[in-house]
Amino acid sequence: MAAWINWSRTQRCEPATFLRPGTRAEVADAVARARSVRVAGSGHSFTPAVLTGDTLLSLERMNRVLDADPESGLVRVEAGIGLHRLTRELHFRGLALPNLGDIDAQSLAGAISTGTHGTGARLRNLSAQVESVELVLADGSERTLDSGDALRAGRISLGALGVVVAVTLRCVPSFKLRGVDGPARLDDVLDSLDERAGADHFEFWTFPHSPLALTRTNTRTDDERKVPSRAQEWFEDIAMDNYAFELLNRIGRRLPQAIPTINRSAARAASKRERVDWSFRIFASPRLVRFTEMEYSVPRERAVEALRGAREILERHPVSFPVEFRLVAGDDALLSPAHGRDSAYIAVHVFEGVPWEAPFRDVEALMGSLGGRPHWGKWSFLGADELAPRYPQWDAFQAVRAELDPDGRFENAWVTGTLGPRRGT
Repeated sequence: MAAWINWSRTQRCEPATFLRPGTRAEVADAVARARSVRVAGSGHSFTPAVLTGDTLLSLERMNRVLDADPESGLVRVEAGIGLHRLTRELHFRGLALPNLGDIDAQSLAGAISTGTHGTGARLRNLSAQVESVELVLADGSERTLDSGDALRAGRISLGALGVVVAVTLRCVPSFKLRGVDGPARLDDVLDSLDERAGADHFEFWTFPHSPLALTRTNTRTDDERKVPSRAQEWFEDIAMDNYAFELLNRIGRRLPQAIPTINRSAARAASKRERVDWSFRIFASPRLVRFTEMEYSVPRERAVEALRGAREILERHPVSFPVEFRLVAGDDALLSPAHGRDSAYIAVHVFEGVPWEAPFRDVEALMGSLGGRPHWGKWSFLGADELAPRYPQWDAFQAVRAELDPDGRFENAWVTGTLGPRRGT
């Protein structure tokens, strides 16, 4: 019996059947034979969304680009492809995703189904690029969602509608970014937030106990590529951002009383970096240090209050990771955390092996008071009764769910607790 473990090593299950289908026919056969089915992506979610004792599918073998039209920008791709591979396949065809998060290890289906996003006040999350979703349903039949509430539900589905086997994405021509990283006083960043948010992509990190923010501004450019040598890139991205950072976190885990000093020192050590490269190389960076994460979307106008409040909470706990701040435009996916409103995303992280429940509960209470909605791939303690009032189109999603999965083939304990019972049950 093969066990499944997520990336952060905080979720584990031993499914009765663990399959890696390579075709739609194999997916359909597996679904039709199972009592219940969940699908695992790359394991970069932190919730129990995947866990099952019955049938677990991995679509890692279904990873092909099926069709690409550079003129329209429409690309049809199998759902198991990883974002790292997808961005390079698109670039080979002269195309790109208009936005991307700072990690590209996720599978495409996992990323869109949980509402994964990058940053950019005028740009929506990754699922908003989806023009159609191809599903295998409980009886093994196929259904394409390409309009109306069905598509808006399928864009962020939590795996509760069926097995996503392919999607059609609307992409853009390949483009380059000038990426500039640098420290600044947090108060100055927040005072100038509207101005900074005018950049194509702006985000920052801020350590609890430190007065600084580590800013990242990515701007479209036609300039020639300007990249560090391989040695310099390894030193900056691997040695400093990962190995040295992990060492500091290990010290903080062992000596919690030293965390304020460690965090202030880590922030002061940050230096300015500038690169020009193709967008997918600028967006994503290696992330080797393991952690547990909670992330909340709040209305754009509550951004500063949410950020300051999260910092204050974490300073009461032994947290050595920085808070991450990003901006995202509103969209219309029924379960999108940014549904119907421009949003700020506040992410809090706790290093592997450090207790995280107490700070996360405090942060979640704060975000709830500000109209927050949790990222579906990050930790939350909320159930359906608490979540439903936060989503104006909650009932519309439930109607699609009841139609496509009337017998609950794609449920597990997390789905039932998060979405509640299906209509008619």
